[in-house]
Amino acid sequence: MEKELDLNMLVIENISPLHFDHKLGFFGDYENKDNILKLSEVKELSIFQIAKFKKSSVDINEVSLNNLKLPTKSLTVISDNIARILWVGPDTYLIVSKDKNLNKDIHKIFNDDDFAITDISHSRAVIEISGSKSKEVLKKGSPLNFNDDMFKPNNCANTTYNGINIIIDFISEKPDCFNLYALRSFGGSFYHSITDSCLEYGYEAI
Repeated sequence: MEKELDLNMLVIENISPLHFDHKLGFFGDYENKDNILKLSEVKELSIFQIAKFKKSSVDINEVSLNNLKLPTKSLTVISDNIARILWVGPDTYLIVSKDKNLNKDIHKIFNDDDFAITDISHSRAVIEISGSKSKEVLKKGSPLNFNDDMFKPNNCANTTYNGINIIIDFISEKPDCFNLYALRSFGGSFYHSITDSCLEYGYEAI
């Protein structure tokens, strides 16, 4: 009985934040359109928040993760094919990766005397939206300035979407592609808010 209970707990723990919300298929005004929006849940990410203590004398410019320097300019993302490092505040970063072994590297590089390290992997719902109308969807709910000269690929920002706090990470363009991070507890509400905004243009949930 005890083993059966442990297995059930394991299954529950592995359910993704949008497991009950993200339904595959075509939705909205998608018919006879070639370039409809694509929307998916990004799963199995390792997400670490790194914050330098005020008392620390470490020079951020001297810190790197697998040859990736920490971004020192606001709204900036530094990335390679393994990880993305998002500037989310002064001396505060999100490190995002699908590499499960990154945890060891992070704890080697960022010592406990100088940095607070928090694993927030299971506390975030992550949606990827791509397509030529992606910015139009985001403009419907966010006050962020999405003009090309203000928000570009490898930029990120803390903002809100219809009252829900999110982080937007501009992954690439042509077509525009964004990763959207929301608290897991708001994941369902955020997903339905985004998909409702997508209906006008049509989208495929993949």
